[in-house]
Amino acid sequence: MDNGTIKAAIVGATGYGGAELIRLLQAHPQVEVSCVLSSSNSGTPLSASFPHLTDIIELELTAIEPAVIKEKADVVFLATPAGVSSELTPKLLEQGLKVIDLSGDLRLKDGAVYEKWYKRAPASPDILEKAVYGLSDVYGDSVAGQSVISNPGCFPTATLLGLIPAVKEGWIDPATLIIDAKTGVSGAGRGVGLGTHYSEVNESVKAYKVNAHQHIPEIEQVLSETAGSEVVVTFTTHLIPMTRGILSTMYASVNGSKSTQDFIDLYRSFYKDRPFVRIRENGILPATKEVSGSNYCDIGFSADERTGRVTVVSAIDNMVKGAAGQAIQNLNLAMGWDEATGLNFIPMYP
Repeated sequence: MDNGTIKAAIVGATGYGGAELIRLLQAHPQVEVSCVLSSSNSGTPLSASFPHLTDIIELELTAIEPAVIKEKADVVFLATPAGVSSELTPKLLEQGLKVIDLSGDLRLKDGAVYEKWYKRAPASPDILEKAVYGLSDVYGDSVAGQSVISNPGCFPTATLLGLIPAVKEGWIDPATLIIDAKTGVSGAGRGVGLGTHYSEVNESVKAYKVNAHQHIPEIEQVLSETAGSEVVVTFTTHLIPMTRGILSTMYASVNGSKSTQDFIDLYRSFYKDRPFVRIRENGILPATKEVSGSNYCDIGFSADERTGRVTVVSAIDNMVKGAAGQAIQNLNLAMGWDEATGLNFIPMYP
């Protein structure tokens, strides 16, 4: 792989995911953001959408034309709503561009499952076959050299990193899994809606999309592959009145006798070569503030001998590890660079 500087295009640059890609890539020593694209704001400066970028990123938003993108970029990040990537990715690949898709369009290998949960037509089977699932801290080796990478969802990232080692080793019974996940409001995107209106969200916690969240089949797909048999989960999401962060709390019955320290040792061994998964000491559980603004996923445990169950707590920044940061980590792996390049941010605290 070429180890020189490459140029990146960001489609959907006026959304939160696009803004976070710009922030992180600005510090990447081997990537230059060469063009930013938006179907609705073409012809306006990016700083008109994001004044915080004034005098930092002097780029004008342009229309989405694959042949023109090819003249300006080597890789395209798709920070778009569902339904865009499935149509745009084939056109970008025809131009010889690498694609890293932050939407959900390419994550599910069964198009019928995608259509059921997303209520949209799926991507073509050949594109779904080409797309590599980029849960970088688990499947990083499979990302190297790939031309189209499907970035995992924010909830699946926190949840799967917290469950895969235990499921893979048969330490927990997947049939007993219950997942309680909480997210900040930025996960809903920048669009205006009653569900994210300040007066509706502030000083309140609410469950939403109960048993109907589109990330359920993604979680089940990966856990089923890991377990070697079908896994179905109870997954409930909650909206918390904060801007950033996901805390995924997972409960399962333990197979055999395993202590909290046993789980800590297993996970430290499993993730020993991955720089962004941090396993907490016995008795210490992670909080979202402790990973804010960073690409880290922090995981803690409490095994309960009384109930024979284990509680796994996983914390990420939904905009970084759950979106832009992992996308850049996947780019690093695809290019054969150190996966931590441009991502060594200390979490913001307080």
